[in-house]
Amino acid sequence: MSDEMGLETKFVDDRPASRELHKAKLVVVEGPEAGEAFVVDRGSLHVGRASVNDAVVEDRSISSTHFEIRADEEGFLLRDADSTNGTKLDGCRIESIYLEPDVDFQAGNSTFRLEPLGETVEIPLSDDDTFHGVIGRSPAMREVFATLEKIASSELTCLLQGETGTGKERAARALHDASRRSEGPYVVLDCSAIPPDLMESHVFGHEKGAFTGAVDQREGAFERAEGGTLFLDEIGELSTDLQPKLLRVLENGTFQRVGGTERLDADVRVVAATNRDLRDEVNAGHFREDLYFRLSVVEIELPPLSKRTEDIPLLVDHFLEDVRESLPDQRNPEPTADALDKLMSYSWPGNVRELRNTIRRAAHLVDGTTIGRADLRLEGGLAPESNPDPDAADTFQTDFEAEFKEAKQQLVDAFEREYCARLYEQHDRVIAHAAEEAGLSRYHFRNLLEKHGLK
Repeated sequence: MSDEMGLETKFVDDRPASRELHKAKLVVVEGPEAGEAFVVDRGSLHVGRASVNDAVVEDRSISSTHFEIRADEEGFLLRDADSTNGTKLDGCRIESIYLEPDVDFQAGNSTFRLEPLGETVEIPLSDDDTFHGVIGRSPAMREVFATLEKIASSELTCLLQGETGTGKERAARALHDASRRSEGPYVVLDCSAIPPDLMESHVFGHEKGAFTGAVDQREGAFERAEGGTLFLDEIGELSTDLQPKLLRVLENGTFQRVGGTERLDADVRVVAATNRDLRDEVNAGHFREDLYFRLSVVEIELPPLSKRTEDIPLLVDHFLEDVRESLPDQRNPEPTADALDKLMSYSWPGNVRELRNTIRRAAHLVDGTTIGRADLRLEGGLAPESNPDPDAADTFQTDFEAEFKEAKQQLVDAFEREYCARLYEQHDRVIAHAAEEAGLSRYHFRNLLEKHGLK
């Protein structure tokens, strides 16, 4: 851009093109594998006895997945994975703590030490604030974009992980749109929304007369996605009976309809997503280990909104722009500074989906063109109240103007929060006891507590 004097103004993007990750070495100081060492040169390192971990330790007193070391801007976070015997520092059982260099900690009958290596790894960040409709300027999202850009043109299977509402389905669609298959079909199969006895038919199709009610031949998701992308949402809900059949398709590229004998080719790229930790599901025997490895050739974790609050103003602008065409009198509502402060400080247990619904509701219901703090109708601050409301179970509400999946998720979130809160209180906030009564793993139950701000 030039001014009247002919001087040219240039806008400089001073954002870093990468982030530095400090490397460290996890050393087994004492125990059955004393002397073994594992390099921490990625965002996280899962440690345990099972083969799904990044670092496998042969110590029978260590849990299948015992602890995680996560590297971030503040250092190295040691986080217990709800292990049976606990992770201990100075004799005290810990949930999570940032480790000082060369400090020993215990897991099972082993002692570990994290030793800095004095080296760094450059993690590339995308130059863009969007990737085919997914939005974010935070380093966490630009790191996701950089990975998506690398794998978009490949045929690699991809596993998207993250909390409900973080945008896994949107990321899967973006991956399809950026791929060489973009002209082909994009098929979504929600594994949590189909009855188990009908799932195989929905995935592979069926022949006429294959079972009671099969009056016609039906194409399954793999046939409908031929030449394109099949997105398997909530893959953690897939029954153990169907998992080996899905693995066979991914390995051999062929399948059969239910009741059929002909083998059909599957020219399909598979992208899967889950809000569960599939390592935990493998350890609990709910998910096949070989299928996990086959799906997670590329594994991408979408961060919760609370971990990328700098993206909120950008997302708010996007959602307001998206809703303006449907507003009466061509209104152009904008949030006040106070409302934006509230949006930035709220915990967002429903993540980006909750933010979008909040902005959409406020834009339609506000009088005038200013969205104030009260118009957001957000309760609480950084964490919701942890005491369950005894009458809440009878007052679950949902937005019936939203899409089916979103409306359903609102009810599920409300149920999850009340169910977990009551059970947690009934068992004196002992996660192991509450999880056992719920029929969930401790790791899964703890994640639900954290998701809803109850812990």
